[in-house]
Amino acid sequence: MFRRALLATLLLAAGFIAGLVLTGRLRSADDGFAAPQVATPGRGAVAQAPATAASGLPDFSVIAGRAVTGVVNISAESLVRTPNSPFASDPFFRQFFGGDEEDWFGSRYRPQASLGSGVVISSDGYVVTNNHVVSGNVRAISAVLPDKREVKGQIIGRDPVTDIAVVKISANNLPVVPWGDSSKLKVGQWVLAIGSPFQLNQTVTLGIVSAVGRAGVGVADYEDFIQTDAAINPGNSGGALIDARGEVIGINTAILSESGGYQGIGFAVPSNLARRIAEDLIRYGEVRRGSIGGLSIVTMTPQLAEQNGLENAHGVLVVRISAAASAYQAGIRAGDVIISFNGQNVDADSQLIKLLADTKIGSTATVEVLRDGRTMSFKVPVVGRTTRAR
Repeated sequence: MFRRALLATLLLAAGFIAGLVLTGRLRSADDGFAAPQVATPGRGAVAQAPATAASGLPDFSVIAGRAVTGVVNISAESLVRTPNSPFASDPFFRQFFGGDEEDWFGSRYRPQASLGSGVVISSDGYVVTNNHVVSGNVRAISAVLPDKREVKGQIIGRDPVTDIAVVKISANNLPVVPWGDSSKLKVGQWVLAIGSPFQLNQTVTLGIVSAVGRAGVGVADYEDFIQTDAAINPGNSGGALIDARGEVIGINTAILSESGGYQGIGFAVPSNLARRIAEDLIRYGEVRRGSIGGLSIVTMTPQLAEQNGLENAHGVLVVRISAAASAYQAGIRAGDVIISFNGQNVDADSQLIKLLADTKIGSTATVEVLRDGRTMSFKVPVVGRTTRAR
């Protein structure tokens, strides 16, 4: 009897100890999974992919924490001419005065502030932002850094065509967010939008790439936007769109909204384009682009095709062309429909503008046009065209 009791006690104790050992091992395994090791890359190094939290969702905290240090809040003060009329905003009185209130009440310049964001691209203070953040008759620019310091800035160059500008701020040894390659973006990739919406500094929002190569938005002349559903609001302009590697793959530029706020459709200038524009502005103070001379173009529509006796609405109609244009000297005339540029089909005026801007100055482009029902091909010299806005 005593031996049976002793044996039962020993078996019970052994089971309890084994249970403790097994539980301890399971706890150690869980702890190791929940705390993955993420290396912190040095300057210029490529960040690792985001960690995966225990819930299965990606954890961008390390990437976001590093990227926000390279995004600043930009404030620009401009002088805007406004009428002194107390009825300037009243449509009835504007109709009564015929829109000439200044003749009656005079006008004066008043300060107007614009707020946005900027991405630090060099440790000595060069910052990329949107042109519309620093446009107009700017008389003062300041930037608030992530460490709460406020420093002065000056405009290095502006490019209204792409809505990109470069500002130099009075600071050194700044954290820099590395450029990424926007050409490798795919729809569905995770992205972070970082900026200062409504003056809420270093705000981070999460979304995906909704589309790439988006044009026809009406924001800029040169449109090749990344579309994202990451929350972008007023004040985000000029901020960074970051990929899962912690690299800048876009400069947040615009939203499509009926309310003026976030509705899930935001647009960013791709990093490859923004980087090229920024480098030109820093080096030359202007942007150097390819051109085939002065011509006015418009995307073909069924109505235009019918008016011009064309069977389809494919291509871009040349409305006007200067006699001094290289395109004119090569043989292209008003009324021609450009259907191909260097072997690539042309479907919209914004597409042709993009193709021209990206073409190397000094090269020769092959332009196919439709004229009187016939397809004709011309060799057109590509000349330089500069865009300067100070």
